[in-house]
Amino acid sequence: MLDTLPLSPKQITAIAGAERHRLTILSGAVRSGKTIATLIAFLIAVAAAPSSGLILIVGRTLQTIERNILDPLQDATLFGALSGTVQHTRGSTTAVILGRTIHLIGASDARAEGRIRGATVYLAYVDEVTLIPEGFFNQLLARLSVPGARLIGTTNPDGPAHWLRKKFLLRKHELDLGTWHFTLDDNPSLDPAYVAALKTEYVGLWYRRFILGEWCLAEGVVYSMWDETRHVVDTLPTMERWLAVGIDHGTINPFAAILLGLGTDGVLYAASEWRHESRTVRRQMTDAEYSREVRSWLAKQGVTPEWVVVDPSAASFIEQLFRDGVTPVGADNSVMDGIRTVSSLLAAGRFKVHRSCTGLIGEFGVYAWDDKAAERGEDKVVKAEDHSLDATRYAIRTTETLWRPYIPTHLEVAA
Repeated sequence: MLDTLPLSPKQITAIAGAERHRLTILSGAVRSGKTIATLIAFLIAVAAAPSSGLILIVGRTLQTIERNILDPLQDATLFGALSGTVQHTRGSTTAVILGRTIHLIGASDARAEGRIRGATVYLAYVDEVTLIPEGFFNQLLARLSVPGARLIGTTNPDGPAHWLRKKFLLRKHELDLGTWHFTLDDNPSLDPAYVAALKTEYVGLWYRRFILGEWCLAEGVVYSMWDETRHVVDTLPTMERWLAVGIDHGTINPFAAILLGLGTDGVLYAASEWRHESRTVRRQMTDAEYSREVRSWLAKQGVTPEWVVVDPSAASFIEQLFRDGVTPVGADNSVMDGIRTVSSLLAAGRFKVHRSCTGLIGEFGVYAWDDKAAERGEDKVVKAEDHSLDATRYAIRTTETLWRPYIPTHLEVAA
């Protein structure tokens, strides 16, 4: 296996070094070779594992385990004949690797801790350790009770106050912990054009973390790449598709709806905006009134978007839309993933805003990271001046499978 895969000196050092430590964690840039190195180390450990003690693969969800771990292990171009020793049925919570049953544990919240209580574990592979709850991680360490038990994990950097960095990585000399920091240069299989594309796609906070591999604070404005002279347009091109209207529901807070279109120029556009600010006009509206106004706003423009994407917490409004003959969908509300997607589009010149969207334009410049949360090791935004931004994020993130084929796989800077 090691003879067929192109490995960098750092990958080889990390694979060999993993056998000497109870805990092994590889951190650094995306696509820097961390996963391949740890998977090889994991396969070696599985092959040598005693019959006593469970073997686990842990990730944020079962789906991320399948995508990030099992799919690569079953890729014959990466692991050759060994890929045939990996059997897994989609959706199953176990897999068989080298003849051993491997238990797959999704750990997205504190409740996941109960899934391993009482278990006796010999080997655990943890995908993206920073996304795992601290309580679960500590419980997992307590379960590694078989003599010679080991944990192998990977992670991209997070904030400098994150528990993994403060309580483990910075204390590695006090612990039986081997750590290696990876950059893009540590992955010999990457095409230079692909590396250049990645460096274009990630901007701001994510460039520092995912490209430079820094453990840095989320601070300042969220969309630091926003530039009105570049991103605001007076005229819209012909639209290839009217993808969605994204809706952030508010009763006391502003209600915002953003119409998202895909131009024939391969750019996404916030083409129009409808907002109601009850505090400003001193009049609250009912769900029925909001539904009527939004439908009237779209009708006046002669637009029927493919999707109506609504804040998933707005259950009563979603029900009202159904009663009015509209079929809404609950938005993908993965905040950090959504912000990263919008940031990448802005940096690449692939998302622009019509000048009539005054609420959205005003929010871009003031949307900020929460400094107090950053001090606690959390990435959070200040929940203010974000209603049109949330509506936009809902529309873009939820319809990504629709617009992605029209936009380069790795976002390129538009001329």
